[in-house]
Amino acid sequence: MKKKIALLALCSLLVAGCGKTIPTLKDGSQAVVTLEKGNISVDDLYEEIKDTYGLSALVNMVDKKILEQEYEDSLEDARSSAESQIEQINSYYGDDALSAVQQYTGYSTMEAYEDYLYLAYLQNLAVEDYAKDQITDDEIQKYYDDEVVGDIKVSHILITPEVTDDMSDEDKEKAENEAKEKAEEVIEKLNEAEDVSKTFEDLAKEYSSDEATSEDGGDLGYINKDTLSTDYDGFTDAAYELKDGEYTKEAVQTSLGYHVILRVESKEKAELDEIKDTIKDTLATDLISNDATVTINALQALRKEYGMEIVDSELNKQYNTYIQNALASAVESNNSNEQ
Repeated sequence: MKKKIALLALCSLLVAGCGKTIPTLKDGSQAVVTLEKGNISVDDLYEEIKDTYGLSALVNMVDKKILEQEYEDSLEDARSSAESQIEQINSYYGDDALSAVQQYTGYSTMEAYEDYLYLAYLQNLAVEDYAKDQITDDEIQKYYDDEVVGDIKVSHILITPEVTDDMSDEDKEKAENEAKEKAEEVIEKLNEAEDVSKTFEDLAKEYSSDEATSEDGGDLGYINKDTLSTDYDGFTDAAYELKDGEYTKEAVQTSLGYHVILRVESKEKAELDEIKDTIKDTLATDLISNDATVTINALQALRKEYGMEIVDSELNKQYNTYIQNALASAVESNNSNEQ
């Protein structure tokens, strides 16, 4: 059973944990500061801050209480992640770490920023779970039908242009053309080959700039759409356009140079039940990236699920306005990205 969370005031954030008895003023209110002439009560401070950063602090307090219940088993991971990021900052900036955090994040202490990272980790878990819940079986099926493919075994011959930084633009262009011509020469030899597989292996040993694969006949093993690094952009698409035993009749250019690709053999793609969860994760990640409202709606939904009620009418009004403005801004961002 989810526990109902009633938000009565921010004063507990400001005075709790001090280890001192809070003085009571003549009017019965609790004091934050006492002066010889005039005092500042908890209520005075509360009224002052709720029109500034009070709502932000309040929402973070609510989320922390909710998320620590919802993701109780992940609290150690959340804290470890936050500590690790703080360690990286300290390692990178050294004695200037605190100044860097203050400058780039607005947090005045490392502890405060670590608490933010801790909460952000838990919030991300909630957003991811919410996004997964939005994914339908029809969407999963469509992704499986349109995007999922079996592994293919490929070999390649890479011709890398002999370019150096101190070359003139003209010399660089010349080197590029020479590399492309060499790749085309390889393709001509394959066109004349009786045994393409054997000839490809021999040509890889003779021509390929990829020292890691050349002695193995250019064998890259089995790949899939997301197997190779971004250095191979365009390579995988070209490989999947081939049939088993076919090679590219034109050189495929990537950031590494010019490739001649041989598709050796194929495997059947996995059954849907075997990869359904992986597909859902992928679609949820895409949803979060492409729809800025998801993060807002996810946390809003969880607050409602836990029965959040902001008793202070002014703060409640601020909260509703905040949500409306955040959603409007998110929709505007979505529309801009679509254009």
